[in-house]
Amino acid sequence: MNRKALATAFPLSLMTAALLLAGPAQAQPAPAKKEALAAGLIIKFREGVRSPVAAKAAVQGFRAMGEARGQRVAFDREGAFGVRVIRMQEHQTVSALQRLARDIQASDATIESIEVDHLVRASFIPNDSRWADQWDLSDPTGGINAPKAWDISQGSGSRVAVLDTGVLAHADIAANLLPGYDMISNSTNAQDGGGRDSNASDPGDWAAAGVCGTDKPAQNSSWHGTHVAGTIAAVGNNSAGISGVAPKAKIVPVRVLGRCGIGASSDVADGIVWAVGGQVGSLPLNANPVRILNLSLGSESACGSTMQTAIDYARGKDALVVVAAGNDGQDANLESPANCKGVMAVAATNKVGGRSSYSNFGSNVDIAAPGGDATYGNVLSLSNTGTMGPVADAMAWMRGTSMAAPHVAGVAALMLATNSLLKADDTEYLMKATARKFPGTCSGCGTGILDAEAAVSTAKGFRYEIEPNNSIGTAQYLNLNWPSRVVGTLDPYNISEVDVYSVYLPPNQTLRTEMFLVVNDGMYTPATELLDASGKVLGTSRYIYGKHEVNYRNTGTVGKAVYLRVKLAADPVIKLFTPLYDLKMWRQN
Repeated sequence: MNRKALATAFPLSLMTAALLLAGPAQAQPAPAKKEALAAGLIIKFREGVRSPVAAKAAVQGFRAMGEARGQRVAFDREGAFGVRVIRMQEHQTVSALQRLARDIQASDATIESIEVDHLVRASFIPNDSRWADQWDLSDPTGGINAPKAWDISQGSGSRVAVLDTGVLAHADIAANLLPGYDMISNSTNAQDGGGRDSNASDPGDWAAAGVCGTDKPAQNSSWHGTHVAGTIAAVGNNSAGISGVAPKAKIVPVRVLGRCGIGASSDVADGIVWAVGGQVGSLPLNANPVRILNLSLGSESACGSTMQTAIDYARGKDALVVVAAGNDGQDANLESPANCKGVMAVAATNKVGGRSSYSNFGSNVDIAAPGGDATYGNVLSLSNTGTMGPVADAMAWMRGTSMAAPHVAGVAALMLATNSLLKADDTEYLMKATARKFPGTCSGCGTGILDAEAAVSTAKGFRYEIEPNNSIGTAQYLNLNWPSRVVGTLDPYNISEVDVYSVYLPPNQTLRTEMFLVVNDGMYTPATELLDASGKVLGTSRYIYGKHEVNYRNTGTVGKAVYLRVKLAADPVIKLFTPLYDLKMWRQN
């Protein structure tokens, strides 16, 4: 089919209903892990040597040993089997507690054993029957690190519109489907006996020989929309099938692609507007407007004004528009809607973290995600056994930037579920900022491979600057029980206008801070300072590897308030734009 001759959009995946997974990729070294934290110590005295009262008295001395090192104790208690539990006020590194344990045991011969009280947490690994095949979610090299993200969020409360061939009520996603709409206005192309209606299911995009082009053979139904929707929100932990990236999110299906897997860009534009709650002619409004849209479709064309207007409308509704970059192995700027303004264009990578050979690339690609390839394996998701109309639920392997984009839409759903205040711009920004480096070669693939855990963790701690915050008295408080991230602005016309943030720093902990300008062309010179409550400067930032860093350790025995001041260090000569900064703050032992 000559795509240049079509003023339509069509699905970007390779339309193979069941591609076999290739052999396993070579193992890659695992990334270095941060030292684990623990809650305290568990002490067991020798049987019959100490009474409960005497044991408690002995523990008071052990508490003093810990507090002398800055390891303050929150409480101690008796546990099962007569053990004594010492719980620290703040989590400590395992190695620090091991040193304390050795010293305590050396000081008291009545102790039988002493061990670290390790932290345990839910580490959600779904029991879905095909979970082992979902390399795209869990593989340490090519996957998106979804399981660790699920410990924070599983997408509950988020809604994602899938603009595609329609979505079947597959048993592994039916519980996560909301009412949608069939936007195909051409009844012949709709292939379901009518034009626009409220049935957004997929009747099949099959076609007889010659229908999709005079030289084209007959085409079986692809069930493309169901595959895409499954990657986003297939029900997880139900002992069947697969898990979606956001297994508790909901899907609003919008059918825009029909026979041959093609559709009119005007129908796609209307689908975008309808999905975010806009009025489209006399059609009923969407009762479940979305803030995330997935468009795994495209055409080799410029971005038309109708499409751009629809995308602008969605962005005006604070919706994130995720689109596939295209499958022609060329500059994505030649592909619409990937070349439209205001979209998040996604390239495809394979299991070894390199660019899939078919994937488009270029300066307008924002990020990459697993799309699979013929060498290392494709992406598994939901499908159907029918070659024409739907017959029975099935699973299928497919590859394409169509498969990459829904990973990004799914992570966006996880992010909004954990922080509903996130705006679309910042959801995109945080995903791009936390993407991990490519293990393989992927030039022109955006900022990196999507990292679900990093994106969701950062989203949880993300806060917006609240004015006024230009003094210690009006400082914006940040709770560092979770690492915080703030995006704020400075006034280039009045450098005395600063931003001040306050945090609580427990004893024997270090406050770590990093700040950088989101756009830095050398025009502005920012700086940060740490202050105490009196305004005394505790430290001034140093410029290290593109970031302004200043750290401070509380060596005292009590917690204290610490203030971070963000400012412009010099009056800029040229003031072309308002400087936007990205500030990260966290505590560590």
